[in-house]
Amino acid sequence: MNFDELLNTEIADGTTIGDILSIEFLASILGNILAAIVILLLGFVIAGWASRRVRNLSLRHAKLDETLFSFLAGIVRYAILAVTVIFVLNRFGFQTTSLVAAMGAAGLAIGLALQGTLSNVAAGVMIIMFRPIKIGDFVQVGGEMGTVKDITLNYTELATISNTQTIVPNAQVWGNTIQNFSVYTTRRAEWTFGVSYGSDLKKAEEIIISTIMADPRSMKEPEPFIQVNNLGDFSVDFLVRVWVASSDFFAYQADMKRRVKEALDAGGVEIPFPTRTLVNASAE
Repeated sequence: MNFDELLNTEIADGTTIGDILSIEFLASILGNILAAIVILLLGFVIAGWASRRVRNLSLRHAKLDETLFSFLAGIVRYAILAVTVIFVLNRFGFQTTSLVAAMGAAGLAIGLALQGTLSNVAAGVMIIMFRPIKIGDFVQVGGEMGTVKDITLNYTELATISNTQTIVPNAQVWGNTIQNFSVYTTRRAEWTFGVSYGSDLKKAEEIIISTIMADPRSMKEPEPFIQVNNLGDFSVDFLVRVWVASSDFFAYQADMKRRVKEALDAGGVEIPFPTRTLVNASAE
């Protein structure tokens, strides 16, 4: 086989070795490569620009959460890069329809395999967007109580009253009742104090309410409430409600229990406790 015959040798689909080595063919290949490079560069530039624009939205508005917009910025960036790769493959004549379908199927499979994780991410997005809790709040979520230390897309970190770290998956936070004790500036403290049936009820009432209201943390407005609430087996029970600043609630509520007990003792008001009479059967 001479050189001319070699050049005319057909490779595939009517394309010969001579066609491959022709200047026009090489120029076409080179043009596609240059175009692909330009598309890639433009894709990276546009992806970076769009990602920064989304992330900077949280910096312009104090109420917007930076974590959420960092997450959205990442999604925008990778979405643009994925489209860029498809354009490049199209440039070289690849059929990208099947590729997109395969990517969709792979994404569905990954989503099903990671549905627990993705549900946490979705819940994290909802928490960050609607902000039912925020860092520094004292809350009860997912059966756990503590101060919010961090909120990520996957979990919420709490510091409990005993200062232990508790990690609560976001799906358990968003999917359960959330009690946020830090939203309102005031809270209503409530106690039940029992006195004996032989006690002077008016005197007991005056001692209880005066002791509580003598504390500077007790709010006079809204007006405090005290009333006989129950006639128990061993005691007459007073229900007492007083408003206090949220930041003072726990210490205040505990302090008042001791002070009222001491005040009732000092005033001669008996606080009853259950008694049991034992009968000696042998004596009968």
